[in-house]
Amino acid sequence: MRIGIIGPESTGKTTMARHLAGRCHGIWVPEYARTYVEQLDHPYTRQDVEAIARYQVKQLQADYGTADVFFDTELIITRVWFLHKQWDCPEWVDDAIEQYAMDHYLLLYPDIAWQDDPVRENGDIREELFHQYEEEILRTHVPYTIIRARERELLFHQEPESIRHLLDRLHLNG
Repeated sequence: MRIGIIGPESTGKTTMARHLAGRCHGIWVPEYARTYVEQLDHPYTRQDVEAIARYQVKQLQADYGTADVFFDTELIITRVWFLHKQWDCPEWVDDAIEQYAMDHYLLLYPDIAWQDDPVRENGDIREELFHQYEEEILRTHVPYTIIRARERELLFHQEPESIRHLLDRLHLNG
């Protein structure tokens, strides 16, 4: 199963992806955008975001065998990044979102405190970005679960099990 973990900045995506991969004996695919932007010696450009998207496509194309895979961000976030900056989103990004579709999304709600760092820049519009991500997920017709504080607790404090069982439990308790 391919799980895309997305949401605004500072909502715990990396923590969630790493935790779920560990507890479900899956594979964690780390966020690439942060690593890329941290290494720049200039403000990022449209070309930089496109390079990030190309790398994300390679991550999506990789063969992970039969393991459950937890993507710490993926192309929907990058698509919204293009649009937020009022840059044209390359058509191949939309094609890749469709071609390398997730099986499920976990959309993290911005109900935890903002953690400032040099790479983050959108603390004041997290709610707006959350809704943009949700709109993009809806376009894919891929099932998704909104993760708020209550669901975070459930995911972090229950016994290890399969991601399918966890998703079922979230929906039953929703």
